[in-house]
Amino acid sequence: MTISAVEQAPRVLRVLHVEDSELDHQLILAQLGRAGLKVEMQRLDALPAVLAALERPWDAIISDYNLPGYSGLDVLEAVKARQLLTPFILVSGEIGEDTAVGAMRNGASDYLLKNNLNRLAPALLHAIDAAENEKARVAADHELVKSKQRLHQLAGHLQTSVELERAAIAREIHDDVGGSLTAVKFDLAWIDRHAQEPEVRQRVAAALETVNAAIEASQRIMHNLRPAILEQGLVAALQWMTARFERRTGIEAGLRIGEERLALPSGVPLVAYRTAQEALTNVSKHALATRVDIELSQDSGVLTLEIRDNGRGMGRGDLAKERSFGIRGLHERAATVGGWVDLSSPPGGGTSLILTVPLAQDAIDALDDSTDFGKDDGQSIWGRA
Repeated sequence: MTISAVEQAPRVLRVLHVEDSELDHQLILAQLGRAGLKVEMQRLDALPAVLAALERPWDAIISDYNLPGYSGLDVLEAVKARQLLTPFILVSGEIGEDTAVGAMRNGASDYLLKNNLNRLAPALLHAIDAAENEKARVAADHELVKSKQRLHQLAGHLQTSVELERAAIAREIHDDVGGSLTAVKFDLAWIDRHAQEPEVRQRVAAALETVNAAIEASQRIMHNLRPAILEQGLVAALQWMTARFERRTGIEAGLRIGEERLALPSGVPLVAYRTAQEALTNVSKHALATRVDIELSQDSGVLTLEIRDNGRGMGRGDLAKERSFGIRGLHERAATVGGWVDLSSPPGGGTSLILTVPLAQDAIDALDDSTDFGKDDGQSIWGRA
């Protein structure tokens, strides 16, 4: 083993030289020195020492092809096995073109013949520059993955915060507004029973109608904010939603359940419910449909919820707006449970929205022993709030 240095350039390049000939080592060192490079080069020839040296950082590796008991390709394989981005240049006195091309395809940065080292310095600098660019790209990709993970966590936290806030508002409406309206209703009923004048009783009756309408409106708002029906399970909630949608809009609505006993991880029922709720709202507002079908199924560890209508469908311009605020919210909500949303409009008309959620195997196998069909883990998501 020899350690040498040429100090003719501002930057010091740390190079591992896998070479069994001291003379060839000095020739390469001199060639780099003549090119004005400042190099700290360590020569090793024993394979165990070479493998140990790969654990240390190097700017580049220059390797002979024919070595005692192994070849430069073995060193290249060791570099790849460690997933190193260190440039690897093969320099040999005897190497066939096919072997050299194969080495390049296998990850070598370049190859040169020992009797023609004029290209060594530019090849070394080019390989180092390419490796630095690749390292920067890998680092950027890694940071992008981390950013996406942070964004996913933030979206999940935001959805959870929104649902918690909705639950809090619903409780306030129930406790304060609902309680006050009920008290007013009782007082009006008392006045109605004791009033003698017809005009007074007429006005009381009108006031009771207004109060009843306000109570119904507050109950509707509370349900939209906090779907308590989910405590009975996703299937029951979808059955209630479908029937209510049909009564309210006059649009025929069908519901098909592939499996009534669903064991769903926490959070999934609410995501599915909100997806169906948003889809039905869009159908009633925009689709001009006469029928909508909802299908819920669980197969091979995947929950699928499809809402499709026979309305006017969506043109290319509408599909191009798939990432509009409402649809983007569905995508983000689905992502919080590892799912995704697909929106399509076939040529014959109508629109299809499909929520797909891969489920954890333990959640699929652990069916709830309770008698309430469709119940998730037995604990209300609102109770946890």
